Amino acid sequence: MPWHNGDYPPSYKNQPAELREKAVEIANALLQDGVEEGIAIATGLKQARELLKNHKEKP
Repeated sequence: MPWHNGDYPPSYKNQPAELREKAVEIANALLQDGVEEGIAIATGLKQARELLKNHKEKP
């Protein structure tokens, strides 16, 4: 089930908005590629954290 407009997995609820939005974007893309929902949720959150961490570390 794709997520949008404030509808996101419960595990994203307490995440910062920027991280949550990126994680939802990644998870939705994974779902379109046929990845299982649970894996898409976990992978979306992990990749979003890495992307934002790397983005903030660059000058």
